[in-house]
Amino acid sequence: MTVQDDAEGLSTALLMFIPFRHAEERILRALTDAGHAITLAQARVCARIGPDGTRLTELADAAQITKQSAATHVEALERAGYVERAPDPTDARARLVRLTPAATQLQLVARREEAAIEAEWTAHLGAPAMRQLRRSLALLRGITDPWA
Repeated sequence: MTVQDDAEGLSTALLMFIPFRHAEERILRALTDAGHAITLAQARVCARIGPDGTRLTELADAAQITKQSAATHVEALERAGYVERAPDPTDARARLVRLTPAATQLQLVARREEAAIEAEWTAHLGAPAMRQLRRSLALLRGITDPWA
């Protein structure tokens, strides 16, 4: 039995999740191999911080975790020097979580690993199939990503 035959009994959602999980694990391993002490949960929160900063409640929503969990992860990221909290210029009562220059190093490592993964997948699938996969996933994002 081939992987293709075995996949016929799996849902499309699971077929998308398996490569996502693989990519996420590889990126986290690349981060830890580069000397960054960050957990998967912290990386997921950090990845959702916008370029101008993001409120804690928005981070919790985007990461699909409680505000308390998000606060715990942000505190750990702050202690590690990857994020800082700053006043929100649009609301004096609110604070933004912003990436620090140290987080730029995290992003560089993550982007390099993402590029390596995409190159491997393109070599495996072929360029036309990879382009089609990206187009299809972009179309699905239009109906599945409330933050797009």
